[in-house]
Amino acid sequence: MDRLRNKIRDIPDFPKPGIIFKDITPLVKDPATLRLAVHQLLHPFLGRDITAVAGMEARGFIFGSLVAWELGIPFIPLRKPGKLPYDVQSVSYDLEYGSAELEVHIDAVDSNDKVLLIDDLLATGGTAKASCELIEKLGATVVACAFVVELDFLQGREKLGNYEVHALLHY
Repeated sequence: MDRLRNKIRDIPDFPKPGIIFKDITPLVKDPATLRLAVHQLLHPFLGRDITAVAGMEARGFIFGSLVAWELGIPFIPLRKPGKLPYDVQSVSYDLEYGSAELEVHIDAVDSNDKVLLIDDLLATGGTAKASCELIEKLGATVVACAFVVELDFLQGREKLGNYEVHALLHY
């Protein structure tokens, strides 16, 4: 995992003072490291009954779509409001500094689907929990959540309760 860790850059005081942003841009810029990250994300789920991968806007699209492609299953984009052209289901959730919302097409998954949720970062867990709720509102089952980076000190894993959580790097 040192290869991955060495490609994540710390940006101090972004997006506000006191925050150290974990920048994955160098990781996705390097094809070999990106491939390693994708393979490590999907490895625990090989041979499992997963029928779709969902990723939340925006960096979850990068890793989620690549994991879905490798597994040969559909990718489900979870979007910010107003970005999807068809009928949507939505969920609102609280952030440290306000609230946010995610949407998905109402026919993106159904009750037979078993979904792997992918994102680049697990911080406080609010977005991940809302994403799970959104998938479940459509009747599908969330099998697990996988992240490239987990910020352990923010205890986002606790907000995900009984969901299986897999993270490649811990800070």
